Amino acid sequence: MLKLYNTLSRKIESVEPIEPGIVKIYSCGPTVYRNIHIGNLRTFLMADWVRRALVSEGLEVLHVKNITDVGHMRVERLDQGEDKILAQARQERKSSADIAQFYTDSFLDDEARMNILPAQVFPRATEHIAEMIEIVQELERKGLAYVVDGNVFFDIHNYPDYGQLSGNLLANLMEGVRDTLNTQRRNPEDFPLWKLAEPGREMAWDSPWGRGFPGWHIECSAMSIKYLGRHFDIHTGGVDNIFPHHECELAQSEGFTDERFVNIWVHAQHLLADGLKMAKSTGNAYTLEDIEARGFEPMALRYLFATVHYRSRLNFTFSALRAAQKSLYRLRQAVWHLAQTVELDRLPECELVRSTEPYQQICAAIARDLNIPLALAIVWDMLRGRGTPLPTDLQLAILLDVDQVLGLQLAEALHNPVEEPSIELPAQLIALINEREGLRVAKNFAQADALREQIIVSGYAVRDTRKGPIVEARPSEEEFITITRALDVVDQTAEADLYEFSVNLLARDSRADLQRCIESIARNRQRRNLEVVVVDNGSTDDTVPYLQDLVRRGLCDINGEAIPLTVLFADHNTGFAAGRNATMRASRGRVVVLLDTSIELQGDIWTPLETALSNELVGLVGPYGLETDDLKEFYESNGPRVDAVEGYLMALRRAVLPEVGWFDEKFRFYRLLDIYESFMFKTAGYDVIVCPEVVNRIEKHPHLEWYSLNEEDRATKSKKNYDIFRRRWHHGQSLQAQNFVAANRWFGHDHPHHLMGDHTHAPEDMPPLGQPHTHKHQHWPDHDHEHPHYHDTVV
Repeated sequence: MLKLYNTLSRKIESVEPIEPGIVKIYSCGPTVYRNIHIGNLRTFLMADWVRRALVSEGLEVLHVKNITDVGHMRVERLDQGEDKILAQARQERKSSADIAQFYTDSFLDDEARMNILPAQVFPRATEHIAEMIEIVQELERKGLAYVVDGNVFFDIHNYPDYGQLSGNLLANLMEGVRDTLNTQRRNPEDFPLWKLAEPGREMAWDSPWGRGFPGWHIECSAMSIKYLGRHFDIHTGGVDNIFPHHECELAQSEGFTDERFVNIWVHAQHLLADGLKMAKSTGNAYTLEDIEARGFEPMALRYLFATVHYRSRLNFTFSALRAAQKSLYRLRQAVWHLAQTVELDRLPECELVRSTEPYQQICAAIARDLNIPLALAIVWDMLRGRGTPLPTDLQLAILLDVDQVLGLQLAEALHNPVEEPSIELPAQLIALINEREGLRVAKNFAQADALREQIIVSGYAVRDTRKGPIVEARPSEEEFITITRALDVVDQTAEADLYEFSVNLLARDSRADLQRCIESIARNRQRRNLEVVVVDNGSTDDTVPYLQDLVRRGLCDINGEAIPLTVLFADHNTGFAAGRNATMRASRGRVVVLLDTSIELQGDIWTPLETALSNELVGLVGPYGLETDDLKEFYESNGPRVDAVEGYLMALRRAVLPEVGWFDEKFRFYRLLDIYESFMFKTAGYDVIVCPEVVNRIEKHPHLEWYSLNEEDRATKSKKNYDIFRRRWHHGQSLQAQNFVAANRWFGHDHPHHLMGDHTHAPEDMPPLGQPHTHKHQHWPDHDHEHPHYHDTVV
């Protein structure tokens, strides 16, 4: 019998159907205003495994998964009437119905490609408004809801069990999102059941309280009760649904029915990427399309998810996905090879299969809180011959039976040989291979080895066999330098200078801009001793093939002289700051030039940059400067001393990097990183200046990354970076160019002088032991604040 961890009871409990023979499951589905990301897919896959495990036990499953096509989400935005469906419709200039249908189809397609069984019912929120209104009316009648100006709120103080699912205490609820300006609610923690619509709102419905729209949580109560009844077996979702969504859904449902709502609540843990929660603003919310664009198949993602228990966090990386795809390939190979040794129409009977030790161990693992990783490990043990040996036909039968739960589509490998994708060799390469084979037959091994090296440089490997040479494409990670994070790059900052300049470029889906920029460097090398260091930050367009070809051909200037080139291929978008750090770690030039690919060189930029940085008091230079009067708004400035130089072109001495520090990798988007890092140089005591001579020696083209974003994404990403900047530098007046004196500079909130506040007091000024003490810390003449602290002894 399947046992699952119940979030409500904090225990692992057996699934005992309320109605004999049938288990009823409700899963919170997507809000269809954009493509779901792979973190969402992990949650949906968990529900799929629950369903498959129950079916394997002979139970019938009725599965309902809602489609939220009314897009308001978080409470604080719901108060403002925001609807994500409508917002996306405005951005894409489509109707809300078109947006909802498009992303519903996309969601269903993603689930199908992940081999997630479709729910029997996909109810849409907009088709169940009457049921929602009925529940709200009953809650109002019972005194669990109240009306204020056409808005209906759930009164959690009249529902004493509120908090039972999440474990939140009433006094602590919603502490971070209290709306002090909202005077409609009796208590700040009360949540909306129905909201009054503003005039002209498209997605609004008539109700007893006026024209309006439903709250976020009421939708799931209405749809689950309609299709599964007032009391059903299992409710699934992600851990981020526990509070407030599922807590509120539980309260309003049981308040409506006066009986238990759900027996078992099951929640999947977060899927992280780069150690961070997936978010569109962070740039790590990968979709299934992103996965496929990097050469992975959806079943590889399903296999990866199977390797970690659903209640454990999984840190997604492309290297882990690559390993999962290889393991899946080997598993399919095993199925194919087993199938060649047996008669497929005479596999052992089900009773014999289920009596074997490996099968029973696998079923026991799955039944023990859905331990899919353990089940998968037992499968591999069987295939590797560990434990009691089994006939090949029995092994194959076990694999196919167990895959009814795993869902890896292993049966597709029965009749089709599992082979690596074939490659089409260029004619020149074929000629080279044939020439080498002739030399090898003639035992002219020295020349044959020389041709082998040419083949390797071309991106292929040759293996000699008795039947002739076998040619394979070299794995990209073998031929090229592949990284997952900046720290994968060996730090060269302590090594001696090899070049006058290291030109650093960061590319992501920008092949045309990148090529134009690189060609302009080659045209304007001016016979300087320089290198070019490029990081491709997870491109999925033709940037990668361009750079791979460039690595193989090499980079030359207009005189035909080689320019040292290093290209690092990140297996995903590591973020802008991390990409910059990777290029700087690999650099060996005395001066590092951080160049945006929107810049095209038109002349000698090297001499003025070199001259400016010859002054040891100058730390950072560039052609475009910025100043600020309030640390909030920045305006262009010709300097020479400025508050920041723009990131289109920034030059620095490599030797100061250990002192100044690496770029803050919280900046996954580029905006304000240049300002933030300019302040880092000032904190280290260096001037930041404009180099005006460079302006006329470059051409600045449109920054395509900015123009590729819609207005909402620009605002969201920019705001996130602005908050990072303000948190650190909001008291940085002493660092502004108009005030800057190196000896009096402020070191920032994280500096020991700020945090520790080393000081002494006269005995008569000391508070009693154990009592807090405070005094002012002066940041600037017009600003100070206090630091409460304790003194253990009188000094």
